[in-house]
Amino acid sequence: MMNYRLLRVIVVVAFLFTSGCNKMATSPTTNTRTSTTAGTAPDRFASARATFAKNCASCHGEKGLGGPVKLEDGTKLKVPSLCQGHALRHPDSDFVKQITKGGDGMPAFANKMKPDEINDCVRFIRHEFQGGMTPPAEPGKSPMKDMKMN
Repeated sequence: MMNYRLLRVIVVVAFLFTSGCNKMATSPTTNTRTSTTAGTAPDRFASARATFAKNCASCHGEKGLGGPVKLEDGTKLKVPSLCQGHALRHPDSDFVKQITKGGDGMPAFANKMKPDEINDCVRFIRHEFQGGMTPPAEPGKSPMKDMKMN
């Protein structure tokens, strides 16, 4: 059961890494992703959203629900959901590690994505598929540790 959960995390992270690899370059004069029109705010996740759609959605789905997937080599995977279950219980560092190193059917993206792209994908997943939830505390860190006492 634990290996299955780890596999799911790895697959999710790997697809997040790939989404950052294909980031489109735009010049300041042609960048319409951050422009606003009357009454609309810029999409701060536009770049991560595009890379997710291009690289991750084929396995995790457009809505991050995961499910059964057959790879090009014939391998069958049950891709984890990014919206529920274990994906909600892992701190961001677990996602970053999974995307970076891969494993359990998910490829490593350390050589394909920059650290900022990986972190952007993790934030996009938290926002888009997990309702903007605050991730669980990192292991060994207390949420109260950084609070000052009066």
